[in-house]
Amino acid sequence: MSRIHKSTNPSASNQQHPKSIPEKRQGQLLEHIDDEVLSVNVLRNNLKTQAATITAAAAAAAAAANSTQGSLSESSSTPLKETIAPTLEQEISLQEKSDQLADENWHIATEYYKNIDTKAFRQYELACDRVKSFYEEQHAKQTVAYNIQARINFKTKTRDTMSVWQALEKLNKLLDESDPDTELSQISHALQTAEAIRRDGKPRWFQLVGLIHDLGKLLYFYDSRGQWDVVGDTFPVGCKFSKRIIFPDSFKANPDFLNPLYNTKYGIYSKHCGLDKVMLSWGHDEYMFHIAKKYSKLPKEGLAMIRYHSFYPWHQEMAYTYLMNDHDKEMLKAVKAFNQYDLYSKIDREYDVDELKPYYLELIDEFFPDKVIDF
Repeated sequence: MSRIHKSTNPSASNQQHPKSIPEKRQGQLLEHIDDEVLSVNVLRNNLKTQAATITAAAAAAAAAANSTQGSLSESSSTPLKETIAPTLEQEISLQEKSDQLADENWHIATEYYKNIDTKAFRQYELACDRVKSFYEEQHAKQTVAYNIQARINFKTKTRDTMSVWQALEKLNKLLDESDPDTELSQISHALQTAEAIRRDGKPRWFQLVGLIHDLGKLLYFYDSRGQWDVVGDTFPVGCKFSKRIIFPDSFKANPDFLNPLYNTKYGIYSKHCGLDKVMLSWGHDEYMFHIAKKYSKLPKEGLAMIRYHSFYPWHQEMAYTYLMNDHDKEMLKAVKAFNQYDLYSKIDREYDVDELKPYYLELIDEFFPDKVIDF
């Protein structure tokens, strides 16, 4: 297989990736960091609160389903006595009603992840040293100046021109010829997430979000300076760093920490200005959000899922609520609805890529009308 060549700043490369470490192993380390960060976030969740929420939502969904089935039974009881099989028109009608229910109830939690065994994930203590080192670097280097430059680079550079599926295949090479102790490849996690959403009868756009939510990790092959500007929890820059961000003390090494323009509660923002006006730390979420916003027909909820799925200080710890507006309150529901699939689908079985490819190619074409995209 062809190798991925990643151009980096020479000095930064010397500091972060010694020459003795091959590019393939660098990619594997990136995946280890991302999986371990994810494990930390899983273990930080309040499972009791989550279980109570899921139970209540599932009960509501079951009641709604029973009500719908009852009405369908009443309306179709007479025709069923007269016909052996439904007509084509009836099948189309039933499918439309099913799609309508999916579109209306996409935010309702299901029973599937209610009794998750947290022991299936690596323990916090095993990941702590590696994760802490990662966050020390990320928190020191994610400055306002860097984030402005990263967005300039994004708007002025075209890195690769390809289809969404080709991008998934390119990202999959991050684990090309991987060691046996590495985690699943990116395309496997993408399909696991998408299939979990599909299994629960969620809308097609929701399924597509599951497939592409991590596609922004293509940054690792392009403009990244290491791992700290690709993966990890995201957070606002340009205002005071919240104590609810993981390892908050490491922000003391950030030049913005003592800058009077940035170290107040609101910083360069204003009360309830809306998160769409807030600059989040640059990484794979922000990158893919801007790609999807420009090229896709995904609804605003889908775009929010992509942009905020790593914004754990917000959607799990309820930090920065003073920057939220009414629109963000609705988007928070969407992100929480998606989050369980991103966190827990890795415990599911692997899928046959070739078998599922036709379905997802059709799904991509439906929401990305431009077949070729400037990444």
